[in-house]
Amino acid sequence: MDAATQLPTVGMIGAGQLARMTHQAAIALGQSLKVLAGDPAESAAVVTPATTFGDYRSVEDLRGFAKGCTVVTFDHEHVPQEAVQALVAEGVEVQPRPEALIHAQDKQVMRSRLAGLGLPQPRWAPVDSISDVEAFGLPCVLKAATGGYDGKGVWMIDTPADAQAVLASGIRLIAEERMPLQRELAVQIARSPRGETAVYPVVETVQTGGVCTEVIAPAPHLDDATAAEAARIAVAVATELDVCGMLAVELFQTSKGLFVNELAMRAHNSGHWTIEGARTSQFEQHLRAVLDYPLGSTETAAPYTVMANVLGGRAGGPRLDERLQHLLAEDPGAHVHLYGKAVRPGRKIGHVTVCGDDPETLRRRAKRAAKWLQEGE
Repeated sequence: MDAATQLPTVGMIGAGQLARMTHQAAIALGQSLKVLAGDPAESAAVVTPATTFGDYRSVEDLRGFAKGCTVVTFDHEHVPQEAVQALVAEGVEVQPRPEALIHAQDKQVMRSRLAGLGLPQPRWAPVDSISDVEAFGLPCVLKAATGGYDGKGVWMIDTPADAQAVLASGIRLIAEERMPLQRELAVQIARSPRGETAVYPVVETVQTGGVCTEVIAPAPHLDDATAAEAARIAVAVATELDVCGMLAVELFQTSKGLFVNELAMRAHNSGHWTIEGARTSQFEQHLRAVLDYPLGSTETAAPYTVMANVLGGRAGGPRLDERLQHLLAEDPGAHVHLYGKAVRPGRKIGHVTVCGDDPETLRRRAKRAAKWLQEGE
C-alpha cells in the first residue's frame, strides 16, 4: 500500500479562518484536512481541496461528511449537541466529545460545572424575568446562554429597562456580576486522549466593543504566582471536563485574583500569535491532540509576540493588495495573515503578528500595521 494512503484524515466541521489556518498546519504534517462548509466563499473552502458542502445542523450532512475521517473536530461550537451525539453513537471518533463540548456551548452548563469544581468565577445566576434580574442586583451583565461570540449575546445592564429589552427577546439568559477588571488574560492548553497536556504561556487580550483586537504574549508584568494559577485552572478544566484538542480559558484578572470568563474548545483568536511566536502553533497542536500524537513544544520563539486583528474598515482608499505591499515594504518583520473573507465593517479579515524584545514597541508596530490594512491610512 502506498504510504500516503495510510495517513489519517481529520474532518473539521466549519470552514472559517480557523479551519483555513489548520489546513496550512496540516500540509506541513502531511495530513489531509477535510472541511464542511456552508458556502464556497468561506475562508477555508477557497483554499482546501477536500471541501464538502452541507449544513452543520443536519445529522444527515454530518454523517456523510464523517465518512472516511479518522477523527472529526470543530472550528466553531455551534453544532447541535444532538447531532454530535448521533455521530458518536454511530461510532464516529469526535474530539472534543459532546460531553466536553457542551461546556463551551452553554454558559449555564459551564458555570454550574465550574462551581462544582470549585474554580473561581464571577457570581452568576440563571434569570428569566425582571424580578430575577433585580434580585440578582444591578448593575450586572446579561449573557445569552448559547450562541454568543465576539461580543454578541452580551449586554451591560444598568437599569431595569435595559434588562427588560433583553428579556423581551425570549432567549435563555444568565446574569453575571460586573468584575472590577485590571485586565483580561487567556491561557491555552492542548490535551490528547491519552491525557498528555501542553500549556502555552498566559497572554493578555485587549477587547474593543467585545471583539478581541490585540494579544500580547506572554502577558507583560505577570507575576509567577498568577501565571502558575492560570495554568493550574487551565489544567483543571481540561482534565476534569475531559477535553481533547485545544482549549482556551479566558480569564479576568482582578485585585482579588483570577476568575474564569469563558471557554473555547478549538483553536482561538487568543492563540493566533503562536504561528510565529511559539515552537508549535495552536493549529498544529490541535491536530496533534485530536489524533493522539505526541504534543509539540509550547516554548516561545521570541521574548514577546504581539498579534493585532485586522477588521473590515470603510470602503474606498487603496486596494487591500496595495496596502499589503506598502506594509511589507515599510515593516519587513510583520507577518500578515489574510483570511480571504469579504470585507464588512468590524469583521475579522486577518491578523498581523510581530515578534521582538519590547512589548510596547511591538504593540505600536502591530496596531499601526492593522490600522493601515484596515483603513488604508
